[in-house]
Amino acid sequence: IMSSFKYTPENEAKFQEYASRYPKIDSCMLPALWLVQEQEGWVSPEAMVYVAEKVQKSPMQVYEVATFYTMFNLKPIGKHHIELCKTVSCMLMGARELKAYIKETLGLEPGQTSADGLFTFSEVECQGACGDAPMISLNNVYHGKLTKEKLEKIIWECKNDN
Repeated sequence: IMSSFKYTPENEAKFQEYASRYPKIDSCMLPALWLVQEQEGWVSPEAMVYVAEKVQKSPMQVYEVATFYTMFNLKPIGKHHIELCKTVSCMLMGARELKAYIKETLGLEPGQTSADGLFTFSEVECQGACGDAPMISLNNVYHGKLTKEKLEKIIWECKNDN
């Protein structure tokens, strides 16, 4: 199967550098997938075929890895990806209210992307910062000790970031 996906020259160079660190090329599957996501924002089936060729595995083996890890987006996401922690510390400290606020202001349930492509909302497992509960990751940047007011400001900044 030929893939329509290709790394940019910069990402191809990064892949080659990563690959040089591993005794076996198939051990480089996670970094290879991460490069795809950094480049495209998500991991398409075509990109999985491409990665399979690069790491000498079957496309199904790449698919199994990509679907196992929640850090990989398997469909296009919005410009701003809000990942709300849904585990105990965050729930006890107000994550439910933040979830309701996101639904109320952006009209999004977990797993949805806004029609304008600006926001994607996901619920995720523990982000490892329970002392800062409740928290979100916004485009891989953590925001802790959140209140509705702080979240409102973050969303406003995203909407006005053109």
